Amino acid sequence: MRDIDEIDRKIIAAVQNDGRITTHELAARVGLSPSPCARRVRTLEDSGIIKGYTAIIDQSKVGLPISAFASIKLERQREADLDRFAHAVARWPEVADCYLMTGQRDYLLRIVVRDLEAYERFLKDKLTRLDGVASIETSFALGQVKRSEVLPLR
Repeated sequence: MRDIDEIDRKIIAAVQNDGRITTHELAARVGLSPSPCARRVRTLEDSGIIKGYTAIIDQSKVGLPISAFASIKLERQREADLDRFAHAVARWPEVADCYLMTGQRDYLLRIVVRDLEAYERFLKDKLTRLDGVASIETSFALGQVKRSEVLPLR
């Protein structure tokens, strides 16, 4: 992990808010000329601090209005079991987010689907067929209050 300075923080803040910002606009915003600014961005990308750029899509407007949060408990928490679960989940496009958790449950998944029938199919065809799953508890989001990819850098 490389140290980031104040200029790096300004660059990160700017690209978090507008991934399509031009190098010239970014340079002006952070107080550098374009060439050094582009080098810093490239260094942030090469070091993995900036992992990529993406568009934020309104899931409802593309026909995927349902967010289901599934808490998963595995039968065992051995490394091989955790790895098997993580590799399976990584292949499923319905899983938008997956976190390894502390506490009563092992994983928390956010599953995005078009309707309850699609969630039921996902549950029956994929999640319940995975070896080592002891229990699944699902909650459905009624609405989204906040979602952000912007990190609170200080």
